[in-house]
Amino acid sequence: MDTHDNLTQLIEHTCQTYAALPAYNSAGKTLTFSQVEQQSRYLAQWFQHQSGLVAGDRIAIQLPNIVDYPIVTYAAFRAGLIVVNTNPLYTAREMLHQFNDADVKAIVILDALTDKLATIINDTSIKTVIVAAAVAEPTLQEGQFSLNELIRQGERLTPLSAHQASRDDIAVLQYTGGTTGVAKAAMLSHGNILANAEQMNERFDDILTPGQETGICPLPLYHIYAFTVNMVGLFAMGQFNVLIPNPRDLDALVKQIEPFEINYFSGINTLFIGLCMHPGFKALNFSNLKMTVSGGAALTHAAADAWMSTTGCTITEGYGLSETSPVATLNDFKKEEIGSIGRPLSNTTVEIWDENDEPVADGESGEIVVKGPQVMIGYWQRQDETDKCMKRGFFKTGDVGLKLPSGNYKIVDRLKDMIIVSGFNVYPNEVENVLCQHPAICEAAVIGAKDEKTGERVCAYITLKEHIDEQQVSDYCRENLSAYKVPKSIIFMEQLPKSTVGKILRRELRQQ
Repeated sequence: MDTHDNLTQLIEHTCQTYAALPAYNSAGKTLTFSQVEQQSRYLAQWFQHQSGLVAGDRIAIQLPNIVDYPIVTYAAFRAGLIVVNTNPLYTAREMLHQFNDADVKAIVILDALTDKLATIINDTSIKTVIVAAAVAEPTLQEGQFSLNELIRQGERLTPLSAHQASRDDIAVLQYTGGTTGVAKAAMLSHGNILANAEQMNERFDDILTPGQETGICPLPLYHIYAFTVNMVGLFAMGQFNVLIPNPRDLDALVKQIEPFEINYFSGINTLFIGLCMHPGFKALNFSNLKMTVSGGAALTHAAADAWMSTTGCTITEGYGLSETSPVATLNDFKKEEIGSIGRPLSNTTVEIWDENDEPVADGESGEIVVKGPQVMIGYWQRQDETDKCMKRGFFKTGDVGLKLPSGNYKIVDRLKDMIIVSGFNVYPNEVENVLCQHPAICEAAVIGAKDEKTGERVCAYITLKEHIDEQQVSDYCRENLSAYKVPKSIIFMEQLPKSTVGKILRRELRQQ
């Protein structure tokens, strides 16, 4: 993979190598590598000759896990566009911030989301709206394009002159929350993503045979883990990715994977627990399951044990962040140490630093810092934030960890107050900002509390100006925040604990 200078070359080489094999399946539709190449080429031709977009322009993709996702992504790379992955669960407010921050010029969006887009599009730079549908042809509003129609149109256009990006050119703007509560984008280059896919595939090589395996991808492709590991790494190995559009619907998920002989599975703690309690899942044939990888949230012993007894396969846990494209460490296959995040990938250095940014002794805890070819260029248009987290070539993760005697690393806690709900990052500041905009709310403090099902849940402590009840607060949050960010516990207080300078003390709330 390091023979490729950019993702375009990887896509074209892979599709040629594995042309006749199945590449992706979703909603009963399977595409071969050859079909993926052809459809992404036709769409790239439309981008290049008809769209008015130029290399370096940003295109948002707001889709669930359907076969259109890789088609659009690969077409964007081949036309020299920068991909802005966008969560389909975002509210209009969250979409507006991301589209304006990235100065998005075009969007490929699911038909069910176009009404939400219509409420904000006039306040953005988006000129081109391309609509996809999970099953049938989408219903279009004025000025919109059908994705399938553009692929058909593209076929008749001048052949593609594929854009050849350098390894340092930005491929993806991957949004991640900030300690400021404002989402910011990690600039991931072609080289970052190629390096991380290569690093992961070096580990997978011992377990998976190129061009022969079928894997289940229930993690969303807009999340950097599935984006890099499934849509770049496993794709480059010629593997068949079965995309799951809605992993929360366990009945549908089980029905979808039933026809396939599963060789690998990627998931997170919440999903493993849910599936192991599902009678239909327990009845599936797991005799060919060779590899299960967990990321996005801490893996519990309970989930690992349940998965092992249900499937006979060990879960291999890794660790990473949007800023590291995403994987930094991974347990060794067949030598997993449950509760650890494994050892660094090749060409990656992990250190544990104290508050003065100096390395600590092995076994002592401190901040996890990462250096390697997968570490982002920096934050998009946020030099101040980049300077804060980059030191001597290391990325400061904000996670507290330590090195175990085995050489593996373990996460102890988080420096940042971030809450992880089912693998999704929730930044307390963002939720607090939304709460405090309600006319009846005086102050708000948000913390995470342990949750059996989702790992953590969001808890809000509120002081009021005038009376409102829990339900009203909850309804208001649902209008302004994605479901996973909505507080599950709402506690009214006379006053919030504060320091002498008036800073709200979240740690005191955690101790209550």
